[in-house]
Amino acid sequence: MCGRFTLLRPPNELAEAFDLDGVPELAPRYNVAPTQTVLTLRSGASGREWALMKWGLVPSWCADAKGAAKLINARSETAAKKPAFRSAFKKRRCVVPADGFYEWLLVGRKKQPQHFSLRDGRVFGFASLWELWE
Repeated sequence: MCGRFTLLRPPNELAEAFDLDGVPELAPRYNVAPTQTVLTLRSGASGREWALMKWGLVPSWCADAKGAAKLINARSETAAKKPAFRSAFKKRRCVVPADGFYEWLLVGRKKQPQHFSLRDGRVFGFASLWELWE
């Protein structure tokens, strides 16, 4: 996943794109950042469900959540092996809906954000992991 993304589409478009009703009413979000609450689609007790989760994985064995902002990206090549992601990779996968994301281009000595989206502006999903932590 990237470091920032957008979710501007209304709930009816999310429901249609992911074939699941009951989407929470959310304000358009132009700059979703790590540690903020994000909408996810995951498997629940009665099938697929929408859930609001904090962006940033805190491994279940951590004593505090201070490092959550650092664990925002799991690499597909190593997620199954890394201790921080291993359990979630096996058992707790989800999808984070988005309609765009940002990457940064170095222009001189400054970073310039570049926004990427599908040509038709439709919503898509980031493959993601989630973890229980108390």
